[in-house]
Amino acid sequence: MSAGVSLNHSPSMLFLDLFMFLACFHECLSTPADHLKSYMLTDRGADAFLPEITPSESPQPFLPLLAPSPLTPFTNSTVPKLSGECMLNFTAAENLMSMTSIDCFAAFAPLLANVICCPQLHATLVILGGQLSKETGVLALNRTIAKPCLSDIEQVLEGQGADGNLKQVCSIHPSNLTEASCPVKDVDEFENTVNSSELLASCEKIDPVKECCDQVCQGAISDAATRLALKASDPLSMDGSHVLPEHSTRVNDCKTVVLRWLASKLDPYRANEVLRGLTNCNVNKVCPLVFPNMKHVANSCGNGISNLTTCCDAMDNYVSHLQKQTLVTNLQALDCATSLGLKLQKYNITKDVYSLCHISLKDFSLQGWFCFLLYLLPSDATFDKFSGISFICDLNDNIPAPWPNPSLLPASSCNKTVRIPALPAATNAQSGLYNVYVAIYLLIASSMTTMMLLKF
Repeated sequence: MSAGVSLNHSPSMLFLDLFMFLACFHECLSTPADHLKSYMLTDRGADAFLPEITPSESPQPFLPLLAPSPLTPFTNSTVPKLSGECMLNFTAAENLMSMTSIDCFAAFAPLLANVICCPQLHATLVILGGQLSKETGVLALNRTIAKPCLSDIEQVLEGQGADGNLKQVCSIHPSNLTEASCPVKDVDEFENTVNSSELLASCEKIDPVKECCDQVCQGAISDAATRLALKASDPLSMDGSHVLPEHSTRVNDCKTVVLRWLASKLDPYRANEVLRGLTNCNVNKVCPLVFPNMKHVANSCGNGISNLTTCCDAMDNYVSHLQKQTLVTNLQALDCATSLGLKLQKYNITKDVYSLCHISLKDFSLQGWFCFLLYLLPSDATFDKFSGISFICDLNDNIPAPWPNPSLLPASSCNKTVRIPALPAATNAQSGLYNVYVAIYLLIASSMTTMMLLKF
């Protein structure tokens, strides 16, 4: 299968035109009684169109009856109510805020949270703090100002169409804008403590694929953060491998300060590129899925497989629950397949059930979309006033999930046996572009057109 497909908008628009013609024609034929009946149907509460979900069930992804207009959040942005207490320069970061609001667009933020939305939001917070330090000489906000500033950031993003609950979606707190436990926040003290020229040289431009393996910039950041953490008035023990948890927390807090300093030395676009590249390294190290109880699979597939149909039904049912959680990158899917395989082997499932039951990498990602897997370097979502929100997907998603060998350690992400693309390798007209609204509109249009044709 090719690395990507392009949704040709012309046929889509023709299809929609046909739908609109049939809708208008149907309206002309309808009687006043039909209009009354239509009104009574649409007068029900909004909850009538929501899926029925009991508190004990996992929420299931669904396509709304009526898709939101792609023009609404971006051509009719609301004016945010700012606190007046925050000194962050949102005007200078207008492009950055716009990019973040699109990446965290309300309808899709929870689905894209771990790979696109939250990494971009964290990068935005770092860059805003770094740019401010050029005026204040300080690489952190004080705790009094941090809270109204975070509220202002939310207001600006929500006014441009972003999810209104980003603090919960991305676990953001006012402390993300402060120095937290890091003992250094003044720019002068920072530059006197770390090797700033080496740090900048290592991080001003990174290869987002090689960096995850070579860790040139990450190593420089860790070294700088450790030097800052040691400036604490109560230095903590670091004897051998017995590093106190407090010290690890302090080093992590100092890494944020280091990133803000880097952001102050780069233009916002370049800083965002670097920060997102570094985040992708961490994102792809961990499978974001939560594996529920697998005893039913163990009973059907363990101790040899007596009935392959029963086993595969159990596997399909189990994987279908995983598919409700989130969109993942292709590399995350590979890690999830390994993690699940090792867990299944602990239940005495020794045969390769992935192969027997035809489980592929895309089965570990959210279903119900034309897009299943994102590239290991997920791109930002983009907005076009004609076609809506788009993001790029890896359509090489039928790669069989590899069954792990229990006698071997899981392969490093730098030495995977399954070759998967980091970025789109599209050729000719293949852009690898997945358009959210066109896909939804096509689905709705085709369904409603079919129903109207049946009435005729």
